[in-house]
Amino acid sequence: MIRSLARRNARNRRLRTLLVLPAAAAAAAVVAACSSSGTPSATSASGGSSAHAAAAAGSIKTAKVGGVTVLTNAKGFTLYSFAPDTSTMSKCDGTCAQNWPPVKGPVTASGVKGTFGTIKRSNGATQATFDGHPLYAFVGDTAPGQAKGDGLNAAGGVWHEVTTSGSAAAAPASTSSSGGGGYGY
Repeated sequence: MIRSLARRNARNRRLRTLLVLPAAAAAAAVVAACSSSGTPSATSASGGSSAHAAAAAGSIKTAKVGGVTVLTNAKGFTLYSFAPDTSTMSKCDGTCAQNWPPVKGPVTASGVKGTFGTIKRSNGATQATFDGHPLYAFVGDTAPGQAKGDGLNAAGGVWHEVTTSGSAAAAPASTSSSGGGGYGY
């Protein structure tokens, strides 16, 4: 009788171990996925493959992109404005803000004429503005000097690269927008 109890206890320990190992592996995978920084949020600094997207406070500069002088983040990625935004409110939250990460403020850029400011986003984060336009990067730009988001009709409005004059640049001759909404990329 004692032997059969010992065998049953040993079998139960093995069974528990077999059940615990996959659960622990699954938990480790969830923790690893949640701690990866491939998907930026509006309230945290971006990292991983999207490290270029959100500019850190104070790190704005200019660059020539397609013959136009535009605002860029410190790594040279083009900054954008969203047509539905107002000078006091961003209309880009959730998935929109993951694809178009808001630039954290406050920021300045030497030699740029215009007014830099900030707004409070719906999540309480501070977003940089230029001449009343909230600023964003675009995760579709994979290298400095690109402006793949310029003229896109995505997330409920048109996106424009921000020129040093504070106005939206002329839309490109052809856009990737299908006119049916969506993200267009």
